[in-house]
Amino acid sequence: MIEIKNISKSFKDKQVLFNISGKFEKGRTNLIIGASGTGKSVLLKCLVGLLEPDVGSVLFDGRDFSSANKKLTTEIRREIGMLFQGSALFDSKNVEENVKFPLDILTETPEKEKLEKVNHCLELVGLNKVNQKMPSELSGGMKKRVGIARAIVNDSKYLFCDEPNSGLDPLTAIKIDDLILELTQKLNTTTIVVTHDMNSVVEIGEYIMFLHEGKKLWEGNNKKILKTNIKELNEFVFSNKLMKKIK
Repeated sequence: MIEIKNISKSFKDKQVLFNISGKFEKGRTNLIIGASGTGKSVLLKCLVGLLEPDVGSVLFDGRDFSSANKKLTTEIRREIGMLFQGSALFDSKNVEENVKFPLDILTETPEKEKLEKVNHCLELVGLNKVNQKMPSELSGGMKKRVGIARAIVNDSKYLFCDEPNSGLDPLTAIKIDDLILELTQKLNTTTIVVTHDMNSVVEIGEYIMFLHEGKKLWEGNNKKILKTNIKELNEFVFSNKLMKKIK
């Protein structure tokens, strides 16, 4: 579980996050949603240690990441897997090398065991016999799958996905959502997905935190989100044409 307590963050004289608290449970898909500029990405960066909150704390299974010493910081970072918005694959490395990269830099695992882990993770994401392909040879959906394989190859306890459906067609986006949900349940990870994709919200939002202008205005799940009376949340949800039809 990841718990955040009273997180606030400012840049110079502009406050971006205001006193945000919440719990992201293990074994379920936890979504952070909101329109562009609401603070989702800043909160994600605070969670993974790319930014330091001005106030508040981030707890990984009770361990305070915000005030951790170097040893504990390293320990927690080794347990984090990250799927970046653009997949962020190395163009000069093939699929196998991309997936193996965290093992190369974070562990002293023997090479044979590394390759076994790589192949296992590629199998988990539905990619077999693509080890030698270069990123330029992959479709957008395949790149995301490789990115997910790389994120979980180090037996990650915590999986972060930044806009995983960005740039994908609707059918491929649904498949990526299904894969994230499946892996979360199979591997029992604490998974946090930052998204503005309402299909993801409706399909895999087991816990949802809605941010508006840097504040948490609502939390709940995909069964409750279409029935709220919060004006800002309804405007966000039903700005999508599909959601308007559902309404």
